[in-house]
Amino acid sequence: MKVILKQDVKGTGKKGDILEVSDGYAKNFLLKKGLAEQASAVAVNSLKIQKEAEERRRAEEIKAIRELAQKMDHCKVTLSIKCGENGKVFGSVTSKEIALKLAESGFDVDKKKILLKDPIKTIGEYTIEVRLMEKVSAKIIVCVVPE
Repeated sequence: MKVILKQDVKGTGKKGDILEVSDGYAKNFLLKKGLAEQASAVAVNSLKIQKEAEERRRAEEIKAIRELAQKMDHCKVTLSIKCGENGKVFGSVTSKEIALKLAESGFDVDKKKILLKDPIKTIGEYTIEVRLMEKVSAKIIVCVVPE
């Protein structure tokens, strides 16, 4: 019997797959638990339309993220930090603080997407990578100045 999976089924397939399974497995497990539906012509066509719509939506989302990365590339962010005598810094600049400054500039970026190997503990200018999604990133310049 041909079925279309409504959810991921371990050992069988992923959501949206059209599979040929035994009649007993389909009737007694997949259909009974609502994990699949019988693959009629209408259901297959509906699935095809849903996949096409999802691909279009995903393509638009990727395009928007790439445009954001281009706008953000080489954006300059200035952060002030408390310093003592001799230029000694109290505390450090973290990805959270950088994300807040970017939000003030109009770029809403999650702090987890800002790649800092270590928190910034000295005054200066740093180039930092912001990975918006896989294979799409932007380089921003963070200037740390004394308060």
